[in-house]
Amino acid sequence: MREMTAAAARRSALWAQGFADRKPAGAPTRRHVRSVLDRVRLFQIDSVSVAVRAHYVPLFSRLGVYDRGLVDSAAWSHSARAPRMLAEYWAHEAAFIPVEDWPLMRWRMHRYRHGRWSGESRVLDRNPTLAADVLDVIGAVGACSASDVEKHLEVDKPDRKGPWWDRSDTKVVCEQLFASGALAVDKRVAFTRHYDLSERVLPKAILAEEVSEDDAVRGLVQRSARALGVATEPDLRDYYRLSPAQTASAIEELVEDGILERVGVRGWDAPALVHRDVRVPRKVEGAALLCPFDPLVFCRPRTERIFDFRYRLEIYTPAHKRVHGYYVFPFLLNGELVARVDLKADRASGTLEVRSAFVEPDRNPGHVVEALLPELRRMATWLGLDDVRVDDRGNLGALLAAAAARPRGE
Repeated sequence: MREMTAAAARRSALWAQGFADRKPAGAPTRRHVRSVLDRVRLFQIDSVSVAVRAHYVPLFSRLGVYDRGLVDSAAWSHSARAPRMLAEYWAHEAAFIPVEDWPLMRWRMHRYRHGRWSGESRVLDRNPTLAADVLDVIGAVGACSASDVEKHLEVDKPDRKGPWWDRSDTKVVCEQLFASGALAVDKRVAFTRHYDLSERVLPKAILAEEVSEDDAVRGLVQRSARALGVATEPDLRDYYRLSPAQTASAIEELVEDGILERVGVRGWDAPALVHRDVRVPRKVEGAALLCPFDPLVFCRPRTERIFDFRYRLEIYTPAHKRVHGYYVFPFLLNGELVARVDLKADRASGTLEVRSAFVEPDRNPGHVVEALLPELRRMATWLGLDDVRVDDRGNLGALLAAAAARPRGE
């Protein structure tokens, strides 16, 4: 078995995710979006908007300042000149995937025909005609939200408002039909899904393509391996939330075919696999802020193994128990995760707030600040904000705040 150093494995992972590529010299275009998508294969979607929606950030991290409308048009519009590029589905979690990967999720749609969780089947049991009613409404009126469907069905909603997860039966059924592939997401308005019949959202050729579960899993594992660069078997499964039973034979077949190679990585506690197309760059340079749901870091055990960077999402941790903050962006500098910042976009004041900043042990704080501050200002520009304001919380906060307070050019 070939052996790799941990540093080489890390550089391969960064190459596979596009961080060894040069950022565009001019304004990024739809072609650049496609190039990043070909690398990472999915953009995870999340509801938190304290800084910016998660699905926009991976492109910023890899391309720099770009027009977020490029993502919106790729996901929610279609024309002969610019066909729909992205489709929303349950991939890693809720995510945008390339339209051409939709058939690879068909096996999952079949499994979800009776719901993704037990509560959905109970809703369908007590509302045996609701699914057909929802399809009839959407078929007649076109893309609409679950609330719009309820209005057409003249459903009486309870006066009380429960927690965000306390969804109406109509919303549950819309989600079940989406999970099963009968409906697709035509667009989002204020982040609310607007469902339409799948045949009105996706190309006929895509809907007609049938892929067996075995072939689909093989294709997904291959995509995972290409996107990750160097990965353990659990890493490969995590990318598309596959099971060990599904992936065992797919991995063996890909190894036998020479598409994947088993390697040992020094310091790793498990064998790894490398896709045959993956390269090991001599060095990886540049700086990037990564959102919590970036494909480079969303598998936390892998992040710790590759970067020696323990990273946890603290959104659901009580404020007084948080270690680093609410919505923390790791900072990538020259191929290493060297710091983390808790960010909030205060749109009322036009300010990107850095609510805490922490530098990793054995890193040069001054060097990190020198690279981090321009990235924060670049993000502020991208978000249409005028300034960066830094609190002094964290072991890097005071130094970063002092640098941000100085007039530019000093």
